[in-house]
Amino acid sequence: MRSINYCVVKEPPYYVAQCLNVEVSSFGESVEEAIRNLREAVELYFENNDAPDFREVEEAFVGESVVNA
Repeated sequence: MRSINYCVVKEPPYYVAQCLNVEVSSFGESVEEAIRNLREAVELYFENNDAPDFREVEEAFVGESVVNA
């Protein structure tokens, strides 16, 4: 078993869950569904990948900033 870190963002009409440890994401109509789907997707990723690129995440931050664009 491994512990994963993720972030969830609202991209109407769905919530998108992005794993921070591996390049896997999923979505759902609720936060809970997005996380549930992400867990399933990550499990399938490990099941089908002999040498997964797993990154440990010690801290994660969410921020907002203004840029000239």
